[in-house]
Amino acid sequence: MTQITTRRFLQTAAVLAAGIVLAACGKKEEPAPVAPAASAPAPAPAPTVYAVGTDAAYAPFESQDEKGEIVGFDIDVLKAIAAKAGFEVKFINTPWEGIFNALGQGDRDIVVSAVTITDERKQTLDFSEPYFDAAQLIAVRDNSKVAKFADLKKLKVGVQTGTTGDEATTKLLGKTNTNIKRFESTPLALKELESGGVDAVVADNGVVIHHVANNPGAKFKTISDKEFAPEHYGIAVKKGNTALLEKINQGLAAIKADGTYDQIYAKYFGAAPAKAEAPASAASN
Repeated sequence: MTQITTRRFLQTAAVLAAGIVLAACGKKEEPAPVAPAASAPAPAPAPTVYAVGTDAAYAPFESQDEKGEIVGFDIDVLKAIAAKAGFEVKFINTPWEGIFNALGQGDRDIVVSAVTITDERKQTLDFSEPYFDAAQLIAVRDNSKVAKFADLKKLKVGVQTGTTGDEATTKLLGKTNTNIKRFESTPLALKELESGGVDAVVADNGVVIHHVANNPGAKFKTISDKEFAPEHYGIAVKKGNTALLEKINQGLAAIKADGTYDQIYAKYFGAAPAKAEAPASAASN
């Protein structure tokens, strides 16, 4: 009896021991998963930098200061547009005669250089909304008897090659007239007027007025003529580049809306541009 009880006790103990071992094995815990480290936020993309062609010999719109930096009304306007529209610009001094070819070939992304919007240029370029109103102006020496544009028909007239002043003078004097003297820049044409090499210069009013005001010793006077059609400057991009054009127009609208444009205009021309008067309301019958 005692022997049987002992055997059963040993069997029971063995079963219990095995159960304890199995239970211990069953309670083994897997290590807790390690949470992945939080990834660093992706850096914001750098703003696009556009190459801008400008003929820096056309003060006050674009010129070079004593440090060689390109400055002027057009420069400040485009910088302000870029800041509003979220892109950056790099200005590159580009001769007028090749400036549109550089744009068409992709060497420049934008051209801002007192460019008059014309139907002919629209065939190969796309323009922003107008940002400056201009007109042609005649510069002569103060003792000149010239009183109107037609008086230049038999005189020597200086113009900048390829400008609207060149076009207007060519129409008046004739395409092959040797009295038309073409220069690389308007300031060079005005210097020729000062030395007596030409009798008059026809160029954009802003440039002529600026030059006359800053060179009183030249003794020039200016003459306007209703024959000159109103002109509007635009910022040019390659034909079909609608995405960039939309950015420029967006920025231009923004600086006109918040007063930035008026501040830049006053800096260079002494006062904000005159606002167009609202049409008078029709009188009631």
